[in-house]
Amino acid sequence: MATLGIDIGGTNLSLGLVEGGKIVQGIHCPSFRPNATLDETLDYLSAQIRILFLPGTEKIGVGVPSVVDVKKGIVYDTQNIPSWVEVPLKDCLEERFGVPVAVNNDANCFAMGVYGNYPADAKPETLVVVTLGTGVGMGIVNEGKLFCGANCGAGELGCLPFKDGILEDYCSKKFFTGAGWDSRDAADKAKEGDPDALLLFDEFGQNMGALLCTVMYAYDPTHVAISGGIANNYPFFRQAMEEYVRAHFPYRKAIERLTIDICTDDNIPILGASLI
Repeated sequence: MATLGIDIGGTNLSLGLVEGGKIVQGIHCPSFRPNATLDETLDYLSAQIRILFLPGTEKIGVGVPSVVDVKKGIVYDTQNIPSWVEVPLKDCLEERFGVPVAVNNDANCFAMGVYGNYPADAKPETLVVVTLGTGVGMGIVNEGKLFCGANCGAGELGCLPFKDGILEDYCSKKFFTGAGWDSRDAADKAKEGDPDALLLFDEFGQNMGALLCTVMYAYDPTHVAISGGIANNYPFFRQAMEEYVRAHFPYRKAIERLTIDICTDDNIPILGASLI
C-alpha cells in the first residue's frame, strides 16, 4: 500500500511516497509565500502532491504546525502561514485527489514516525516524543495509538510555568538565545571543551530534567525519545538531566524502567504523517 506523507512547515514542505514503511520517492520544496492567499496555498500544495501521487496511492497524511480538529481535518491558526486561519484541509484534498486524507499536528505526526521506527517486536507501550527546536513539541503514543486530547493539544507541557517563564523558554533554543548564545555556536564551543559552553549545557540539562520529571508525572512513559536539532547535543546535557531526575523524581522504579532514546532522522516527519 502506498501512502503519501506530507510535513508542512513555515519554511519548507516535505513530501514522500511511503511503501512498506520506507520512503520510495520524496521531494522538498519551499513552503508558501507569506502573502499567498488560501487558494494559492492549496493550489501550490496540490501541485507538489501531483508530482508524487500515483494511481495506487491509497491515502494522504498531513502534519501541520497548528491546532487541528482531527476528526474533521480542519486546521486552525497555522504558525507562519497567515492565510490558514480555518482550513478544511481534509475535505479540500479529498475532493481534489479522491482518497482518504488524515490531518494532525506535526508533533503528533513526528511521534508516530518515531514509534514506527522501533522494531515490530520492541514497540514501546507508552512513548513520549519530545522535540527540541525553536520551541518544545511533544507527542504521545500509547499502545500504538496517538493520544491527541480533545483539541489536539495533549502534550503541550512546554507551556507550564517554570522559573520566571515557561518550560519552553528553558528547554529549547530560546534558552541559549536568552543566555546570549546561538545554540549551534554553543555546541561547537562545547565540542572544543570551552568551560562556559559546557556550563551552559549543564544548566540546560537541569532544565531538561525538570521537563522530563513533568513528562513522567503526566504520562508515566516506558520510553521517551528526544528529537530536534538540540538532540544532537545530548552528550553535553545528558548527565545533568539524569542527575536532576534522580534527585527530584520520587519513584525510583519508574526511573529504572524508563528508556531514553535519541532520534534525529530527517525522514521521520514524513513517515509519521503517512501513519496517522
